[in-house]
Amino acid sequence: MKKIKYFYSFLTGLYLGVSCFFSQCNIVNGAEWEEINNRGHFIVGVKNNLRPLGYLDSQGNLQGFEIDIAKRLAQELLGDSEAIKFMPIRNSQRLQMVMDDQVDFVIASVTVTNSRQRIVDFSPHYYFDSVGIITKNKQINLFSPIKIAVLKNSLTVEEMKVNLPQAKLIGVNSYQEALSLLENEEADAFAGDMTILAGWVQEYPQYFILPQRWSGYPLAIVMPKGLQYLELRQKVAAAIKQWREDGWLEERAKFWG
Repeated sequence: MKKIKYFYSFLTGLYLGVSCFFSQCNIVNGAEWEEINNRGHFIVGVKNNLRPLGYLDSQGNLQGFEIDIAKRLAQELLGDSEAIKFMPIRNSQRLQMVMDDQVDFVIASVTVTNSRQRIVDFSPHYYFDSVGIITKNKQINLFSPIKIAVLKNSLTVEEMKVNLPQAKLIGVNSYQEALSLLENEEADAFAGDMTILAGWVQEYPQYFILPQRWSGYPLAIVMPKGLQYLELRQKVAAAIKQWREDGWLEERAKFWG
């Protein structure tokens, strides 16, 4: 048995080494399924300030669409929806915490991209997001030279440049900064992910989302690469596939607006 175990470890190491040689990636760590099962709970990186995906309610309870997904995974794979430790994370930490073995996986509004797939793995997508615009100006004309706030270095910047070239883009570092610009009438609208805009309207009902939509990109669970994590990835993938088929994901998405 020891020889088999050592041979498996050798194959796993060889696989990771070859993969990283061609992709120039770092070795990704994480807990294997047997370790997680013995531990009895998941450790999951989530957002706690991104309504309606993951946020703290007025009582300080963590809730949201992605929180529901994490709890459903814990229920189906570990038999208890509360068998989970949540780790609030910033955007800049979403991949690194998986790579540094701080979490088992991350569910935090992460878009699947080719560059990210070189260093981490992804589950099947649980939602397709898009770019939209929010405003409180009912007379707004998108085809006039309006001022639109956008998060710096986001995918939305290019979307606006391509689709609304006449607009003046104002880069911001946070959603709160964008809100301040709109409230002070220094910007006419804010462009961003529809998931974020939905939460914005829930919190600030004086705003509304325009009907136009641009792009479309998948949100998925971030998981570690490597053959040793294959069982974990397969279990998560099977769960998401079933949720698509039985309509649970669609129901939860509608519930959270």
